[in-house]
Amino acid sequence: MKDAELAGRIAREAGDLLLQIRADAQRDGLDGAELKAKGDHDSNVLIMQRLHEERPDDAILSEESKDSAARLTAKRVWIVDPVDGTREYSEGRSDWAVHVALVSAGVPIAGAVALPSLGKVLLTKPAPSIVPSSAPKPRLVVSRSRPPKLAEYLASVLDADLVPMGSAGAKTMSIILGESDIYAHSGGQYEWDSCAPVAVASAAGLHCSRLDGSDLVYNNADPYLPDLLVCKPEWSVRVLAAIAGAPLGSFDTA
Repeated sequence: MKDAELAGRIAREAGDLLLQIRADAQRDGLDGAELKAKGDHDSNVLIMQRLHEERPDDAILSEESKDSAARLTAKRVWIVDPVDGTREYSEGRSDWAVHVALVSAGVPIAGAVALPSLGKVLLTKPAPSIVPSSAPKPRLVVSRSRPPKLAEYLASVLDADLVPMGSAGAKTMSIILGESDIYAHSGGQYEWDSCAPVAVASAAGLHCSRLDGSDLVYNNADPYLPDLLVCKPEWSVRVLAAIAGAPLGSFDTA
């Protein structure tokens, strides 16, 4: 089985499990915090088990497992987020995701993002086609609860509409699915938040970079990766120029 196919199969299995856990939550008497914890734990166990079975020689970096320095010298490293958007997951929403990606030499080379509530799994191969936009203005996808200062600044400069959404995976995939055009994030993320989404977005032909236009590099000793830009190619030059010209205080630092 090829790596992208494996990533997709595992992400789908984890997503199906998470949907079942959520469906059973009321019967089992789980509150929001307990549902988040069970979903994270059980999805992580499934993903780790499948990867160990299918790719026993590869290293793994997961949000929900203890990190190991051995991954820093491994040729192939899987970077996974068992539930991206636990808040949305626990609230019964659809804008959460499962991330499974493979990295070599700092670059995502295969991956999948499952959107279980939508019945979708997007892979690096075959890469998804970008749905054309018919919106009169660019749409900038942002956090539901706390739109970052950068997004508000870009919306003003680009005359863009803000589209609130949950997880980083859901936000990134929304560009491919024709629901938005730009995702600019500042203020803190980790490698598992963006690795699989960036793998799929890059394969689809979207622009993916840091906010300064530099490459996104994965499998670092410190997995903190605070910012990223994903957008349709036709917007990349204007967005990067706007970011470069942003006044002091336009970026979140948390």
